[in-house]
Amino acid sequence: MLPLPKKYFLTAASCEGETELTAFDGALLKARVGNTNLLKVSSILPPGCQYCPELIIPEGSLLPIAYGTIICSEPGTRIAAAVAVGVQKNNGFGVIMEYEGHCSQAEAEMMVEKMVKEAFAIRNLELADIKIVATEHVVEKIGCAFAAVPLWY
Repeated sequence: MLPLPKKYFLTAASCEGETELTAFDGALLKARVGNTNLLKVSSILPPGCQYCPELIIPEGSLLPIAYGTIICSEPGTRIAAAVAVGVQKNNGFGVIMEYEGHCSQAEAEMMVEKMVKEAFAIRNLELADIKIVATEHVVEKIGCAFAAVPLWY
């Protein structure tokens, strides 16, 4: 059985690159997760998981992470990515929502907030707090917008 993560933070960054992969890699580096191996997870925050915004993940780690990302090669196109974490009042159980699209940062933020509220309503849970982070980028050549919630032990 895998251990439950105990810590998390929110991060978002954008980057240009010569290729789609290097744009993505640059965004990961700016988001403080570029030297890890991402293990994409679905959108549940374990009970009792603590918010640690200054958390440093060791290089080379296998990193459970929920994220939204968009890569675009149409110059002048606005792209955005956002994540939100909603936390339950009693035990800290939470839901993570991700969004990416051809939109503004504000639109992406509104979308993830709406999704967290809906996820809590579906579960009949009381929402105590929402944390949101997003990034917006206007593509020059090849751009990437990336937003994530890394989970750690």
